[in-house]
Amino acid sequence: MGQLRFKALEDLLSNSRELLHFDFTTQKASQYYGENVFDISTMQKYVSKEAYKSVLESIEKGIKIDRRMADQVAAGMKAWAMERGATHYTHWFQPLTGNTAEKHDAFLHIDSQGKPFENFDGKLLVQQEPDASSFPSGGIRNTFEARGYTAWDPSSPAFVIGDTLSIPTIFVAYTGEALDYKTPLLNSLTALNKAATEVCQYFDKNVTKVHANLGWEQEYFLIDESLCLARPDISLTGRTLMGHASSKDQQLEDHYFGSIPIRVKRYMQELEIEAHKLGIPIKTRHNEVAPNQFEFAPIFEEANLAVDHNQLIMDLMKTIARRHKFRVLLHEKPFKGVNGSGKHNNWSMATDTGVNLLSPGKNPKSNMQFLAFLVNTVKAVYDNSDLLRASIASASNSHRLGANEAPPAIVSVFLGQYLTKMLADLEGRVSEKKMTPDEKTDLKLDIGKIPEILLDNTDRNRTSPFAFTGNRFEFRAVGSGANCSSPMTALCTAVADQLAQFKVDVDALIEKGVKKDEAIFQIIKKYSIHSRAVLFEGNNYSDEWALEAERRGLSNIKNVPLALDALVSEKTRKLFERTKVLSNRELEARHHILLDDYTLKIQIEARVLGDLSMNHIVPTGVKYQTELINNVRGLKELFSQEEYESLAKGRLDVIREVSAHISSIKLKVNEMVEARKVANKLESPHEKALAYSNTVAPFLEEIRYHIDKLELIVDDEMWPLPKYREMLFLR
Repeated sequence: MGQLRFKALEDLLSNSRELLHFDFTTQKASQYYGENVFDISTMQKYVSKEAYKSVLESIEKGIKIDRRMADQVAAGMKAWAMERGATHYTHWFQPLTGNTAEKHDAFLHIDSQGKPFENFDGKLLVQQEPDASSFPSGGIRNTFEARGYTAWDPSSPAFVIGDTLSIPTIFVAYTGEALDYKTPLLNSLTALNKAATEVCQYFDKNVTKVHANLGWEQEYFLIDESLCLARPDISLTGRTLMGHASSKDQQLEDHYFGSIPIRVKRYMQELEIEAHKLGIPIKTRHNEVAPNQFEFAPIFEEANLAVDHNQLIMDLMKTIARRHKFRVLLHEKPFKGVNGSGKHNNWSMATDTGVNLLSPGKNPKSNMQFLAFLVNTVKAVYDNSDLLRASIASASNSHRLGANEAPPAIVSVFLGQYLTKMLADLEGRVSEKKMTPDEKTDLKLDIGKIPEILLDNTDRNRTSPFAFTGNRFEFRAVGSGANCSSPMTALCTAVADQLAQFKVDVDALIEKGVKKDEAIFQIIKKYSIHSRAVLFEGNNYSDEWALEAERRGLSNIKNVPLALDALVSEKTRKLFERTKVLSNRELEARHHILLDDYTLKIQIEARVLGDLSMNHIVPTGVKYQTELINNVRGLKELFSQEEYESLAKGRLDVIREVSAHISSIKLKVNEMVEARKVANKLESPHEKALAYSNTVAPFLEEIRYHIDKLELIVDDEMWPLPKYREMLFLR
């Protein structure tokens, strides 16, 4: 057996025995929930009423906090953090690497007399100047221009992890341009608040604020640490670049919602405890479809806070997994042939009066409001489907989308039979004639009946990328390792712009003398007709749907670099300019960064696969081939020519087969290296990404094919890397 593999399997069994017993707190979650968070209620105990009010106004109205109040908040925050053992502080931000970033500074200061003291004032709280030279900027700045700024986001509370006070911040260049995910998300939420509030005023004058809610469902794989370390492809790329399917994986569907393995449950328990201490409201945990695949989900939160919590918990998952001798795989498709992992983004809008705008109400008026926001969301998705596709496009997610467990690259909307029929009635498609005033009244009365029967008539469509699920939309195409900010920024911006246009169109009819309710009704009908092509109730995985979508004029952009082009289309530029979410320069920078990210990830995978092929697989194949050759020679010495020919035939066939696969691997690796060299000479990030997509990436599957065939032939004890059957079933 391969040395690495043998040692890994030994360690696996040892880990299983060692980690069966683990003691956890017996406290109720409610007793320690949020204890490491400097939230509004905690802040109230540590600052003056004036400072507390100033922070509230900043959160609710966007009013700037003055320096004196910031000093008070900083002093209270420091006192609270030090009580929890903090010795350092950091501005915690989300650069365009896809990860979080932090630079720790000690509270310790030295005065002019050389005496030590702890200090943390308002200036340090509100703004810092970290070195930004090594973060991706997409051409916004030169490498030698190192200055960047982090600025406090009061709407997301500070928290303590270990000995460090972490303060959520935005991250911008010296020129003020966004270098992070949080800044455009906050801008999009501001735009949505303004546009949605103005539309709500048609129905309820008491509404003064609308916020987006997000509930993410985090799927992930766990793999034993020892097996992960014995697989360089997993360690370096997050996925297996080779590996034949196990005879048994998810075919029996016995893992889904099954009993959680004891080691995994221990891991989940500790993760939940630490998450709850940080105010992350984890609610659900369960086995997912594939072996070793799991999911947890929180209670819905305001979108900005939910994104921060998801970024934070992805770090926690990895840290705590190591304590349990696991490694977390957040790659969207770590194992070929079994389900990949997504992060379904459940999105809705709610008012400061407590109304979910995507939840049916109790009377015709509130349900007309529901229908207005529903139809506007559908139209926003239809008009901006390429942007939404770009928001979830990545090298890793491309392996999952359309792979029989995730939505395809075609963006469509599922509403369910009842709402689909209601929109058809509204459009007059059922009767195929113009609706009379009486028919309009009847329809409005039908809308009033929505609460009685909607939930029973709105089934789920697990194949839809954007599905209505009773009181929210579920954006299912988001990848498990993604920052939710990207799809949330795209969606909130599109809906904000659409709602603003809705108000313009309704007001134009009102100015012409049309009554308000009738004007709203007419525009809803117009929008519904306009966007009906995006509605689809069937199986999104089917080949028939791809053909039907093409007939409807819907995009099906499978190539990631081409999908990313939507970020810099004229349509997208105007959208983000109107809503003041991102400038043209910022959009171009993000496009550049994402193209580079795609190229680099394919490049790394190609290098890793090439190294493994030539250093592990080919030598193993040659060694096995040599043993077979020696065996055949021995047969020739022992047996007569007739007996030899009979006995050796099968072995000779195997030798030829092994030799053919070895030769193909070497040939394809060399061709892949040459294709990479050609692509690397291209100066344009777009051309280079396309070259990697079209000429380098295909070799990954071609080489894998021959390696996986060899795995089935070569003596099991010689194979150097842990196999699927060993990795996919936790002990």
